[in-house]
Amino acid sequence: MFQEEENPDFGMLEIGSEKSVRVDMDFLQQQLDNNHRIDPNLYVEYDVKRGLRDSTGKGVLTGLTEISDVVGYDIENGCKIPCDGRLYYQGINVEDIVKGQKDRRYGFEEISYLLLFGNLPSEKELKIYKEVCTSMQDLSNRFVRDVVMKASAGNLMNALQRCVLTMYAYDPDPDSIDAQNVLRQSLQMINKLPLIAVYSYHSYMHFRKNQMLMIKNPDPNLSLAENILYMLRPDGKYTQLEAKVLDTALVLHAEHGGGNNSTFTTHVVTSSGTDTYSSVSASIASLKGPRHGGANIKVQNMFADIKANVKDWNDEEELKNYLSLILDKKAFDGAGLIYGMGHAVYTLSDPREVILKDYAKSLAQEKNMLDEFALYENVEKIAGRMIMERRRLQKNVCPNVDFYSGFVYTMLGIPEELFTPMFAIARMPGWCAHRLEELMNASKIIRPAYKYVGDHAPYIEAGER
Repeated sequence: MFQEEENPDFGMLEIGSEKSVRVDMDFLQQQLDNNHRIDPNLYVEYDVKRGLRDSTGKGVLTGLTEISDVVGYDIENGCKIPCDGRLYYQGINVEDIVKGQKDRRYGFEEISYLLLFGNLPSEKELKIYKEVCTSMQDLSNRFVRDVVMKASAGNLMNALQRCVLTMYAYDPDPDSIDAQNVLRQSLQMINKLPLIAVYSYHSYMHFRKNQMLMIKNPDPNLSLAENILYMLRPDGKYTQLEAKVLDTALVLHAEHGGGNNSTFTTHVVTSSGTDTYSSVSASIASLKGPRHGGANIKVQNMFADIKANVKDWNDEEELKNYLSLILDKKAFDGAGLIYGMGHAVYTLSDPREVILKDYAKSLAQEKNMLDEFALYENVEKIAGRMIMERRRLQKNVCPNVDFYSGFVYTMLGIPEELFTPMFAIARMPGWCAHRLEELMNASKIIRPAYKYVGDHAPYIEAGER
C-alpha cells in the first residue's frame, strides 16, 4: 500500500545540493575545540543562574500560572519543611483526581478538559467534549501516505516533530493566534498525536525493520488510552486493567507546572507570536532530550543491566554492591547516576511515582511479573539512602515518576521507541493550556540576558591572518 524511497546514504555533508561538497571535518573539529570554552568561575563571578536555578537549586521565577502547582516543601515560620510531594491541576490535587477517576473510562479526556478550561466537566460537558475530540482524531489518507509514511525516522520524536510541522500546510488558518483558533488547533493535536505516534511506529517497523505494515483507524467508541492499545496491537485486544493503567499514566504526565523544560519552551516560543505548530514542535524537541522525556528509557536500560549482573534480586547486599559500582562510574554507562532517583522540586516523594507504583504492582500481578516489581522496590529502597550518603546531601532523594513509567510501558507491551512519544501525547494538553495562557496574558517576548565575557578584537584582512 505504501512505498518509501530508500534512505539516502547521508555521508559527510551530502544532503541535497551539498552532495559534491567535501570538508575536512577533523580540521573543523579542532577549530571548534579551540572555541566556546567559558571559564566556569565566571558563572560564579557574575551570579549567573545556570539552568535558571539559583545556587540552592530553586528555580528563578519567570512567570505566573494557574494551570498547575508543584509542591515539594511547606513553609513554616519562614522555613522550608520537606513534605510528601503534591501536584495540583487547576487547583485540584492529582491524587484526588486519580481516586475520583477509578471507575471512569475517559480520565485523560476529563483532565484535558480541566487543563484547557479550568474546571472539571459535568457529564453533559464531557460528552460534548468527547464528541468534539472524536471528530478531530482522524488523519486523512493523504496525510498518512504523504507525511507519516514517508522518510521514517529512527527516533520517533523526530517523526512526531516533522508531522506536527507539516500539519501547518493542511490548516486553513495556520498563523492566527486568536484564542478560538489556537483552541481548535490544540484539540486537533491532542487527538491526532496518538495516531501519528502509533502510525509512525508501524512505519518505522515496516521500512526499517522489515516487519508487516498494518494500521487501523481509531474506534470512535473507545477512549484515547484504549485506542492507543487498540491501534498498536495486531489483535487490538487489551484488558480493562491495561487500559486503566495507561489512562492513569497519561493523566499523571499531562502537566507539571510552567517551569519544566518543554513547557517553558512553549512559553518562550509562544511569546514570539509564532504559530501553534511551530510552538508544539519546539516543545517536542525539548522533550526528546534524555534529561527530560527520555529519562525512563535510561531507567529501563539501567535495570536491564542490573538484571544481567545481579544474581539474587532479593539480596540487598548484592544489590547495594552493584549500585555502588554504578555510583562509582564502574558499571552500566559510566555516568555515576542511578536513573529515576531524585527530583528538582519534590523532596520526600513524587506523588506521580507513588500513584504509578500502585498501578505497576497491580499490573505486575496480572502479568506474573511480581519478581521484577520486587527488584524495582528493592532498588528504590536502597538507592535513595546511598545517594544521600555518597553526596552528603541533607535533602532526601526520592524516586521520580520515570522510575516506574518505563516498567509500566514494558508490561503494557509498548515498545521502547514509543516511550517518549507517550510522554508527548500525555503532555500535549498541558502544552496547549500553557500556550493559551501565554497568549491571553503576556504581551512581551521572553528575552533573558546573557553576559558577554569574550574579548573585543579588531578585524584582520584575509591575507594577514
